[in-house]
Amino acid sequence: MKAQIAVLAGDGVGKEIVPEAVKLLRAAAEKFGHTLTFVPADVGGAAIDKIGVPLPDDTLALAKSSDAVLLGAVGGPKWEGLDYTIRPERALLGLREQLGLFANLRPAKLYPMLSEASTLKREVIEGIDLLVVRELTGGIYFGKPKGIEKTAEGERGVNTEVYTTHEIQRIAKVAFEAARKRRRKVMSVDKANVLESSELWRRVVIDVHRDYPDVELSHMYVDNCAMQLIRNPRQFDVLVTTNLFGDILSDEAAMLTGSIGMLPSASIGTKAGMYEPIHGSAPDIAGKNLANPIATIASAAMLLSYQLRLDKEAEAIERAIQKTLEQGYRTKDIQGPGTTLVGTVEMGDAILKNFLQG
Repeated sequence: MKAQIAVLAGDGVGKEIVPEAVKLLRAAAEKFGHTLTFVPADVGGAAIDKIGVPLPDDTLALAKSSDAVLLGAVGGPKWEGLDYTIRPERALLGLREQLGLFANLRPAKLYPMLSEASTLKREVIEGIDLLVVRELTGGIYFGKPKGIEKTAEGERGVNTEVYTTHEIQRIAKVAFEAARKRRRKVMSVDKANVLESSELWRRVVIDVHRDYPDVELSHMYVDNCAMQLIRNPRQFDVLVTTNLFGDILSDEAAMLTGSIGMLPSASIGTKAGMYEPIHGSAPDIAGKNLANPIATIASAAMLLSYQLRLDKEAEAIERAIQKTLEQGYRTKDIQGPGTTLVGTVEMGDAILKNFLQG
């Protein structure tokens, strides 16, 4: 296997966690006889500071020409005063749109040794293994009209929720295909009782389901789903939902596992996929060797599996993560009694050591 990986560390803790993931990818390439080339580029706030835009043309061109994109995080208080059109987060929307990344896969699986790190009772969270499939390039984040306009009374803010049949069909197919590799259950999450866009969503998902009679399909309103994720998360296998609902529910699912620093994600579509942790840039701990790199390392494993079809290599990284946790190594966000507190680099080194010895 020969592949080029665009490495976009971004802002905040992204600059610390991405190098740890690259260490594992380099080790996997060497151990299994592959050639992976890593090309760095600026994105988000780092790019704004240099040239004034969050997604430089060179960075976008690199992403398009690469086999996959490994992303850290973007944004922070430093850039919050900028116009929405040039804020760091616009880089993410631009990459998703330009790379055709319409599906975001966010697994939430509880490592047994981290059950005490969750704020929920052990009997509620034990056995959690779910996948949130979030539509990524439609919905309220992209719909038009949008903006803030002057009115006689002051101002008026507008964002529009829009979905087409095609957009719903393709994300539904991703969810059903994913379920076939898991427990064959799909829960479609919408708000069809009050939103016309959700009414269409439900009708189209039901129609696509006809091609997947071996998969069980259920429906749930988003407010009920948010409650059920806390009440009984084990009932879920694959959740498929809109851009906005998926953004919220996947972060909720992340906290079931003890820390948002544990959850990876894959954004896939028609071109190179983008792989990133679901957490943000965490500027409050940036540069302090405190960030948990596991989500980014696990995202690298997803890159190997989903993008490069290197399942054996991905599984080896996942085993190394689990073994490291079994050995009691913990970053601050998942620290518990009787464990060994380590920093970002030390956690990455421990996982690397277990990978090489595995």
